Amino acid sequence: MKRYSLALDLKDDPQLIAEYEDHHKKVWPEILKSIRDAGIDSMEIYRTGNRLFMIMEVNDTFSFEKKSKADSTNPKVQAWEALMWKYQQPLPVAKPGEKWIIMEKIFELPAR
Repeated sequence: MKRYSLALDLKDDPQLIAEYEDHHKKVWPEILKSIRDAGIDSMEIYRTGNRLFMIMEVNDTFSFEKKSKADSTNPKVQAWEALMWKYQQPLPVAKPGEKWIIMEKIFELPAR
């Protein structure tokens, strides 16, 4: 199993942040299905201030390219992404059109 860590910012507005969190308390079933169908076995999102941090554990069937292609033809995923973009903003280091950015692991304490 492979693990990815990603980051994204929210617009720095307490009301928008609260709305974003509310949406994530009741994620649409079609979105959850698309995540699982892509080979993502586990996903967590954490927030501090307006910074988001996501951890994804994926199986061997997962690829970002396949997920992106499937999402581009899924109307529910497109509607969810459009809704979420009301709350999100790219990181300062993001390239045009880039949302979640893969983070580079710089340290690991090995298990005993």
